[in-house]
Amino acid sequence: MEPTAATAAAAAYGNRRGSAAVKDLRHLPAPPTKIQVGVFSATMPPEALEITRKFMSKPVRILVKRDELTLEGIKQFYVNVEKEEWKLETLCDLYETLAITQSVIFVNTRRKVDWLTDKMRGRDHTVSATHGDMDQNTRDIIMREFRSGSSRVLITTDLLARGIDVQQVSLVINYDLPTQPENYLHRIGRSGRFGRKGVAINFVTKDDERMLFDIQKFYNVVVEELPSNVADLL
Repeated sequence: MEPTAATAAAAAYGNRRGSAAVKDLRHLPAPPTKIQVGVFSATMPPEALEITRKFMSKPVRILVKRDELTLEGIKQFYVNVEKEEWKLETLCDLYETLAITQSVIFVNTRRKVDWLTDKMRGRDHTVSATHGDMDQNTRDIIMREFRSGSSRVLITTDLLARGIDVQQVSLVINYDLPTQPENYLHRIGRSGRFGRKGVAINFVTKDDERMLFDIQKFYNVVVEELPSNVADLL
């Protein structure tokens, strides 16, 4: 089947995020009139809804209320680390819990993926890492190892928040909180797949307190402080 403007639009939106994805959609030609188009996403920002008018005629919209978006079965917690420098020690303290199951650790930059990977390996903690600066073949190998279970802890960025679909993942750690509340759902949704239980842990510094407040308000949820028996929750 030849790709249409609609399938190209879906690919553009799925592989990119935020304003970059919307810009891709704006530059695609309008599809033929006799075609059925469907747009699906866990989150649908207003600018994306607006641009779909180019590809759809009188569409039926089925939208979940924002306060119903947060995923059932995923327990959400925060750890007050106060300072950025304390995050690494906190992560190392949690490492034995991470290794119980498969875990994904999110940071906000590619450089930080490399930095954190080096720091963890320097302390004899086994981790894998992937980000957009790696070539596709390398990323594919890393993801195959992670899906097979031979790799149990993966450090990555938002670029892959929508593309990691591993049934065994039950723990997500936001080493850095996302810069946009919408990305929080995509991150924590990597755990608790297919009805399984999941846990999301957020490292929160003084500078992050506003973002945590915004996330709770955005999804109408309460993120509680991490209890000492976190291993029992997995």
